[in-house]
Amino acid sequence: MIKPLPNWLDPNPWMHLSKSTDLSAIESAIYSKNPTIRELALLISPSAHNFLEPMAQRAKHITQRNFGKTISLYSPLYLSNYCNGGCAYCGIAGDRRADRLVLDDNQLIKELSEISKLGIDEIVLLTGERMPEADVDYLEHAIQITSKKISSVNIEVFPMLEKEYQVLANVGCTGVTLYQETYDQVIYEKMHRWGDKRDFFNRLYAPNRALQGGLRTVGLGALLGLSNPRFDMLCLFNHANYLLKNFWQAGVTISFPRIKPQLGEFRAKYPVDERMLAQFIFALRICLPTVPLLLSTRETETIRDGLAGLGISKMSVASKTTVGGYSSSIEQSTEQFEISDNRDVSSFCNALRNKNLEPIFKNYDAMYRGPISYDKNFKCSSV
Repeated sequence: MIKPLPNWLDPNPWMHLSKSTDLSAIESAIYSKNPTIRELALLISPSAHNFLEPMAQRAKHITQRNFGKTISLYSPLYLSNYCNGGCAYCGIAGDRRADRLVLDDNQLIKELSEISKLGIDEIVLLTGERMPEADVDYLEHAIQITSKKISSVNIEVFPMLEKEYQVLANVGCTGVTLYQETYDQVIYEKMHRWGDKRDFFNRLYAPNRALQGGLRTVGLGALLGLSNPRFDMLCLFNHANYLLKNFWQAGVTISFPRIKPQLGEFRAKYPVDERMLAQFIFALRICLPTVPLLLSTRETETIRDGLAGLGISKMSVASKTTVGGYSSSIEQSTEQFEISDNRDVSSFCNALRNKNLEPIFKNYDAMYRGPISYDKNFKCSSV
């Protein structure tokens, strides 16, 4: 039985505006001084396509005001692709005939050494769903190793209990990325055929548990193409605002992954083209002016170069989506999805500088690591 969405998340009162043809209202929304979900709904409507250029210029102005002419860089590092999940869209789902691998200590150190040579000082450690090969104990040990070489260590893994997040915060984990994939519960259930990930609300409230466990940042996102993307964009806005209100000193980011080719050949039922992707990014930048917006190497170099600084303030670089992908001496696993921007760090940074954007390799210092405590009045202090 499908439970109703919580009031703080439910976008349905505003969905009618995402179909608006009121061009005057849409134009006013672009320049609103205090944009809300109402303005966002107008700006993601099909009719707002007529205003992409002024939306882009407004997004650029807001981005430069809050982030300067900079792009922060990070890289993903796959620890394991063992998974028992039943995600229909994933190349490493439990029923895929994938080459499975989990990094041991020496292999992880090799991977970190290669990433360090690139100058990258922010990493996202990834695994599949919870498995004996890569459980919380494994992650704790991997973070201990990683935090000796990298200042900002984030995870993109399975949902955990608050006390498990606390363990990881204590050894140097700074943040968690956890995409809801889609906020449409009917489609969510169809896409997650078995496994722990079928529990929609357990995943929905995992960012709360992560912050209550002492992590400092949470990354949100919806996998564009699974369901009505306008519904998911409004939910993302509500989710980000909810976390910012209840954990006011935490950092919240939003990513825009689109379904890409992978083992299993899943195809998007609600495809999002480049024009629509740009529209969503501009709209969220206008309505969430201080929230970092991320774009990964899932996208082509043309798209990434075009959107850098136009809403986007943080990007992955030189990414590998295989376990052991950075070290040629390590046998590589099946990749989770195809990379579209394969440029090396130097080429990518040159492209940014040609746009008068400065790549930022380090914007966080290890001295600030350690858990944070958020009290019931949403005040925050280090512990």
